[in-house]
Amino acid sequence: MAQQPNGFKANPTTFAAKRKARRFAMQGLYEWLLTNNPAHEIEARTRAENHMNKTDIVYYHELISQTIAQNESLDEILDPAIDRELEALNVVERAILLLGVYEMRERLEIPYAIVIDEGVELAKHFGATDSHKYVNGVLDKLARQLRPEEFAAGRAARKAAQQTDSTDHSDTDTDLT
Repeated sequence: MAQQPNGFKANPTTFAAKRKARRFAMQGLYEWLLTNNPAHEIEARTRAENHMNKTDIVYYHELISQTIAQNESLDEILDPAIDRELEALNVVERAILLLGVYEMRERLEIPYAIVIDEGVELAKHFGATDSHKYVNGVLDKLARQLRPEEFAAGRAARKAAQQTDSTDHSDTDTDLT
């Protein structure tokens, strides 16, 4: 595997490898929110304790290091979109939402719908019973704010698809008896 400028060996960059990177990054952010340990320590321990050869390591490194480095500006975006104080958020939900805000703001090549879906999947796996609903609602609200053109285009496409699906077929004479 090719060596990256940051010293990491390049692992796969498939969708599944990025999903694993998000999962490890969310767990690292969870630890950081609870302990305030430095990102490099969390990352080193995570890499030492886990089999990560099918994980996009470069993406994992970006997610954990940049989300922590940018946490204050990410919190400023997140704060108006939630219904409680940041400190009152469930730690798992906050870690997932921080990742989602980071990806929506910084990784414009990833469709907002993927960012939302990935956040929802993390919440279903790691969060409380209905965490996924909360994460979905907050990330949806943030998509409108952070990616208004993409959000509007997605909404228009869904509306067009619904209109196509609901086309009236009453003019066909079909005897169902």
